[in-house]
Amino acid sequence: MADESNAGPVAAAVVTDTEMKPSTTKKRRSPRPKKASAEPAQANTPAAKRRGYTEQEKSEKLKQIETQVSEGSTLKDAIKSAGISEQTYYHWKSAAKPGEQKGTKDPGPLPAGDDLAALVELEEENQRLRKLLAEKLRAENAELRKRLGLD
Repeated sequence: MADESNAGPVAAAVVTDTEMKPSTTKKRRSPRPKKASAEPAQANTPAAKRRGYTEQEKSEKLKQIETQVSEGSTLKDAIKSAGISEQTYYHWKSAAKPGEQKGTKDPGPLPAGDDLAALVELEEENQRLRKLLAEKLRAENAELRKRLGLD
């Protein structure tokens, strides 16, 4: 079993390799060049400039984005083509429709007569639709039973 081991010659080869390497002194490096200051880069970028929009321009851009989205474009692409950021878009959108914010649940109480009439009308519509659905399901069930030969 001692003949099968290759550890002896390999260890000797590793020792001779380390002994043969000549010692080298460390090379001295020159100091790294300093990075350019950040101020000129910011001054050259046009996106850093703040621009104020009038209310009319804001509403026009919002309408433009809405029309592009309705035509099939993605919201991100529409916002980008309008030249504003997503954050600006959502800020303008929330400011344009203050009644639809999360904090407001009910715009106000309806008169009692209108409330009751609307409820009765909805209940009648609900009953009509339930009957229509039940009839349709019965007809489909009967047709399926005929096809399967269960009747």
